[in-house]
Amino acid sequence: MPDFRKLTTVSELPASGEAREFTIDGHQLCIANESGKCFALDNFCAHRGGPLGQGVVDQGKIVCPWHGWQFDLTSGKSEQSATLGVEVYELKIEGDDVLVKI
Repeated sequence: MPDFRKLTTVSELPASGEAREFTIDGHQLCIANESGKCFALDNFCAHRGGPLGQGVVDQGKIVCPWHGWQFDLTSGKSEQSATLGVEVYELKIEGDDVLVKI
């Protein structure tokens, strides 16, 4: 069973409305900040592999910078395809540490 692992510190999280790329144990994640709440998703767009952590956050979705595909921050489901999506991971903050469950 996966445990929570330290990903980063609170000061390194993206600002509201932005996303950032992080790596943990060789796994690349997109951390997206929607109005002060952060979400963790796979960093690679299910459409063409674009870097979601370089995209923008818009109304509860991360928008891929390559082709504009959108993925829901809570479910990872795509707006453009019923069969494509990205994995979403549980994220929590303890003190100054940001932990993710991979």
